[in-house]
Amino acid sequence: MTPRDAADANNNRWSDLDRPPLNGAGLRRDLVRDGGHGGLYCDIEIVGRTGSTNSDLVARAVAGDADEGAVLVAEEQTAGRGRLDRQWTAPPRSGLFFSVLLKPAEVPVARWGWLPLLTGVAVATGLARAAGVDTALKWPNDLLVTVGDEERKAGGILAERAGEDGVVVGVGINVTLRAAELPVPQAGSLALAGAVSTDRETLLRAVLRSLEDWYGRWRAAGGDPGVSGLQEAYAAGCATLGRAVRAELPGDRALVGEAVAVDGDGRLVIATKEGVQEPVGAGDIVHLRPA
Repeated sequence: MTPRDAADANNNRWSDLDRPPLNGAGLRRDLVRDGGHGGLYCDIEIVGRTGSTNSDLVARAVAGDADEGAVLVAEEQTAGRGRLDRQWTAPPRSGLFFSVLLKPAEVPVARWGWLPLLTGVAVATGLARAAGVDTALKWPNDLLVTVGDEERKAGGILAERAGEDGVVVGVGINVTLRAAELPVPQAGSLALAGAVSTDRETLLRAVLRSLEDWYGRWRAAGGDPGVSGLQEAYAAGCATLGRAVRAELPGDRALVGEAVAVDGDGRLVIATKEGVQEPVGAGDIVHLRPA
């Protein structure tokens, strides 16, 4: 193990044999571009414990200490964050907690709002292939799985600006979280959803390759969600569409109606009972009835 992959020496990395540590050297060998050419990822670093991979990578990017394609993975996060500054906690090595620095210079900034949705499509696609779990996306950034007959959140995405030219996308996925370890009853994990594989290296490879693929398509299309196929793919995998929802909006305002579309700007379009279609760009979405 290299120093860049050093876990906390005070923790026995093999204390839970069902949750082995990630192999940083193997991941870099398989995913990092050779000699600066050919792929998205320039480096993959694994740390044993940190507060938030997003906070760490944003700070590095702003300081000029990280290039596009830098990946930071933590075996444990002590201050992981979701949207609206909600905490994300999980036992060590029970999930995938990582951030990626993207710098889509050829894409108009107005289209950068698609990056968390793009990441959701990439994660869902990668997990479906590698874990064999039917996954769905809750707008704008939650990953849903089915445990028994119940829809539960198993992952989330957080995108943050990193200086003038960068965005850090952070991903948290519950992989082997057991029922007794769930932080809330509405949470789930790939294992509880019946995943055919919970090998975190296999899953991380699949997700990062899928992200590289979707990001490349989107960037080549100048960020156009239609031309790149992103808008169609997101709509196809979005569990929010066709549902009765309540959007809790800034300013203590709420909007109730049916989620009917995701528009070209990545906003959720809600049709109210008054016959008005209102796009929502920011807010908390509550599903009001089962799929």
